[in-house]
Amino acid sequence: MAKLSQVAFLGFGEAGQAIMSGWSENQAPIATAYDIKTDNPSLRKAKLTDYIESGVQGCFNLGAALSGATAIFSLVTADQARVAAEHAALHIQPGQFYFDCNSCSPDSKRMNARLIEQAGGKYVDVAIMSPIHPKRHQTPVLISGPHVAEAKKIMEQLEMNLDVIDGDIGAASSVKMIRSIVVKGMEALMAESFLSAKKANVEDYVLSSLEASHPGINWRQAAAYNLERMMVHGQRRAAEMREVALTVEQLELDNAMAQATVKWQEQIGVLALKADSDEFTELANTVLKRLAS
Repeated sequence: MAKLSQVAFLGFGEAGQAIMSGWSENQAPIATAYDIKTDNPSLRKAKLTDYIESGVQGCFNLGAALSGATAIFSLVTADQARVAAEHAALHIQPGQFYFDCNSCSPDSKRMNARLIEQAGGKYVDVAIMSPIHPKRHQTPVLISGPHVAEAKKIMEQLEMNLDVIDGDIGAASSVKMIRSIVVKGMEALMAESFLSAKKANVEDYVLSSLEASHPGINWRQAAAYNLERMMVHGQRRAAEMREVALTVEQLELDNAMAQATVKWQEQIGVLALKADSDEFTELANTVLKRLAS
C-alpha cells in the first residue's frame, strides 16, 4: 500500500475547503493546493486567504502543488475536469493517485483516466453522492476502477466514507450521473412549478394540494431548500447536468429531462443572487423580480 505522506488539492473551492476542515479536526495530513483563481489578480487575495485559513500550503503553480503528494484530489467544476486532467498529466509523478471527484459522464472520466495513466499516475473514478456539508470529509463517495484496493486503503487513512462499486472507470460516475437526473431534476421541476404558482398568486393552494397528496413531504420547506441550492450553485449544477445529458445520450436514450434541467439551473444560477432567507416566498420573490428585469 502507498504510504500516505501528503495530499494535494487540484481546485480548492467549497468541496476542498470542506474536506480539509474535516481533516483538520483530527490529525490532518500535510496538504498542498492549487486553484486557478490564484492566476486571476482580482481573485488571488481571497484564494490565498482560503489557503491560509484552511491550513494548506497554497501554490502558484500546479507542479509545485502535486510534487511529493501521494494522493491528488481533483475538485473542479465539471466543465473544467478535462482541462484539469490534461494539466495534471504534465506534472504527475509515477505512482501518484489521482482521485477524480468531479461530476462528469463515464466517457469523460475514461478520457481523463487515459491522460493520467499514460503519464504514470493511478486514476480513481470518485463520485461524491451527497452535499459536501455537513459531513465534509465523511460525505459518502463511490469509487471504481483498477486501483480501488489501494485507493480504499488511502481513503480509509483519511477517514473518508466510501463504497467500492464493481466495475471499471465510469461505474461510479454512472451512478452519480443517473441519480442526478432525479436530484437536480427535482430542483428544476420545483422551480418551474412553484415560481409559476407564485407568479399566478396560487402558491398556497398548490403547496397545500401537494401536501394533501404526498403528506410525507414538507413541500414548502423543500421548495425553499431547492430554490436556494439553485440560486447558490445553479451554474455548477448546470455544468454537471450537461454531463448527465451526455451520459444519457451515450446510452442512446432521450435526454430531454436532463437538458431541461440544465436550462433551469443555469437560468437561476447565472443571476448570482444571494439566498438571504430560508422561506420560499421571499426567495421566489427575489428570483421572479430578477427574471422580470
